[in-house]
Amino acid sequence: MLTVSNLSKSYGERNLFSDLSFSVTAKTRIALIGPNGCGKTTLLDILSGGSTPDTGKIIPKRNTTIGYLKQELPTLSDHSLLQAVIDQPSSITELQNKISDLENSTKSHSNLSERDDNLLLIGKLEQDLQQQQKDLREHEAKAILSGLGFLNKDFSKSLNQFSGGWIMRAVLAKLLFKQPDILLLDEPTNHLDLEANLWFEKYLLSFPGIVIIASHDRIFLNNIATSVLAIDSSNVLLIKGNYDDYLRKQAHFLQAQTTAAVQQKRERDKQMQFVERFRSKARKASQVQSRLKQLQRLANIEVPRATKRVHYKFPEPKRSGTDVITLKNILKSYGDHLVYENLNLTLQRGDKVALVGPNGAGKTTLLKILAGALPFENGTRKLGHNVYPSYYAQHLLELLSPGNTLLEELRDTAPSEDHQSLRNILGGFLFTGDAVSKQISVLSGGEKARIALAKLLVQPSNLLFMDEPTNHLDIVSREILIDALTDYKGTLCFITHDRSLIHQVANKIISIDQGIIYEHPGNYASYLLSNQQRDSNTLTIENAATTETGNTKSQKPSNEHYYQRKDLQRKLRSLETKVKNIEETLEIHETNLKDLETQLSNATLQNSLEELALLGKNHKESQIQLDTLWQEWEKLSFQAKEVQDQLIINES
Repeated sequence: MLTVSNLSKSYGERNLFSDLSFSVTAKTRIALIGPNGCGKTTLLDILSGGSTPDTGKIIPKRNTTIGYLKQELPTLSDHSLLQAVIDQPSSITELQNKISDLENSTKSHSNLSERDDNLLLIGKLEQDLQQQQKDLREHEAKAILSGLGFLNKDFSKSLNQFSGGWIMRAVLAKLLFKQPDILLLDEPTNHLDLEANLWFEKYLLSFPGIVIIASHDRIFLNNIATSVLAIDSSNVLLIKGNYDDYLRKQAHFLQAQTTAAVQQKRERDKQMQFVERFRSKARKASQVQSRLKQLQRLANIEVPRATKRVHYKFPEPKRSGTDVITLKNILKSYGDHLVYENLNLTLQRGDKVALVGPNGAGKTTLLKILAGALPFENGTRKLGHNVYPSYYAQHLLELLSPGNTLLEELRDTAPSEDHQSLRNILGGFLFTGDAVSKQISVLSGGEKARIALAKLLVQPSNLLFMDEPTNHLDIVSREILIDALTDYKGTLCFITHDRSLIHQVANKIISIDQGIIYEHPGNYASYLLSNQQRDSNTLTIENAATTETGNTKSQKPSNEHYYQRKDLQRKLRSLETKVKNIEETLEIHETNLKDLETQLSNATLQNSLEELALLGKNHKESQIQLDTLWQEWEKLSFQAKEVQDQLIINES
């Protein structure tokens, strides 16, 4: 359905990609990945026909339609939400205007005959209008809008009444409604909450055409991708499978390249030793020249650069009291819209709370009240003993000083830190070498988000509030943030649509529904499981009630998902136990090996040959045993990681 041949694109001396070729058939979903600035958006723009490549061709199948979701907000119209999605043609607007004019004319007519004629004409036009509107598949548009989180009352609202995030959802809805053959999606999940994200995943899984999607949401990519197109500074790689499959293949590729590079170096060294040894020997001149030619023909193998991750640790925060923050009888409304009434909530030391719920439920309002960034009409907000709060939100990016370098920006926040410490902190957020001297004004959105996070993390706060901290961050940056938040010793409360962040960091979930909060102690996996069990119980009760009234047969809910999860949990526990046992054995063997190495290093001529031989034999055997144990540890650890990934997908 789509063929890309030898595509290349560069800006000045900066090459984004070259000789990119691939073919895609229907029902293929390609995850387009790579660090910010690598050329993902440029490639999507080229595929859409919005810009041209330097070289190469894009050959779609005849009559193929392409839909492209950009990150930028479009120009707003004054249409209603439903009209904008359906893209109502001018013929319908003309019919509506004719009907309206005739109705106004009929009201002022005194001639009964003319009024009757007008009424007959109005009836005919209304029939035509209903038929044309029916052809527009209005019910499908409403289903898509509902799936993306819009309410029925929103359908008639004008587009300019919605915020930027909701407008992007409307643009996505319009694109899905058109059902193009090829969907090009640039960060489509940035403005979706968890519920809309899950609906969108199901939609894409059943989409009959081609999907090429750029996203930094790892779980989303794992759930929907059938192939991965990875772009980095050195090459472009297309592999079958999802994001985790790509990581595994990338690791194997890196290992293979490293091994090949080592072998090549050995071969070069061997050839060069011959050349150096016999360069001055006339009788070996021809052989020396032959070896030099072999060296010239030897293709240079470059080891791909693996991103170095320096996991920055938070400054140790002061220990707070047990109750870190308390809200009591909070009343909050926006005009006539009541958001919270008699809200009571306490966060305790060590809580890492994820606020979840559909957009509009009040998550951001609650977070801002907790952070002290939003006033309320009634109630009290009380910080606990020795509590020092910090708040991360998107507006912090606007507060960065454009003229500062990265080092200067960080030094303004942490003046007591020495130069090297500041560089180490920046390194933890992927700013290395000369990059620390870049000015804020030239940074991309993702880079600004990373420096804003770094500024926040150098402050030794023990209560941290974060509103969508992964926005603008690529996958590597998100993983660094997850590592840092996992190590954070204080209390954390955050909102995110990144399920990886919730899965790996949260130890408590607070769900919000129509101004009511529900606290769930435990991680996101147990929260999802409890929801599934609750939904299952509700379904059982409803079926039983229906059976009693004789309306339908009793239907027993399926427990397949539950048993799959239990089986995966058992496998994971078994593998983790085996890994732990091997780690204990490894520790013993490593200690023994060090003892043998010490004995060998301390051996003297006074030791007999038999003693030295025995030491050498024991050392060799111990090394073989240790290598075997490490291989077994790696195999079991890899299996445990695979089961853990399956669990996450199962829970999502």
